[in-house]
Amino acid sequence: MRIQSLCAALAILALAGCAADPAPTEQFRLTEQALEQAKAVGATDDVPELKLAEQKFTRAQGSMADQSFKNARMRAEQAELDARLAEARVLTQKSQEQLTALDARIIRLRKQLGEVQ
Repeated sequence: MRIQSLCAALAILALAGCAADPAPTEQFRLTEQALEQAKAVGATDDVPELKLAEQKFTRAQGSMADQSFKNARMRAEQAELDARLAEARVLTQKSQEQLTALDARIIRLRKQLGEVQ
């Protein structure tokens, strides 16, 4: 009798553990969206964070296939954050390039104005 109640309690705990981790479909959607956005602003495989994000998302998909939903969610969250970091790096780099071009134009204009005066 005691062994049966112990087995029943363990079975209930196992089922409760499964119910606590539903499939992270919404997180997967967010991660896919973040990856697409990073690529849309110009992130390529040359950006290490994007490459890392894609690798983590692939691992998350593997965990999802194995029904290891907790691992899938964590990896997908990490992949989303890496994709957002890749996007931020690309945007920062583009902004820096624009600032450099503007600085060069300003210097050129100052030289022209200095020569006129």
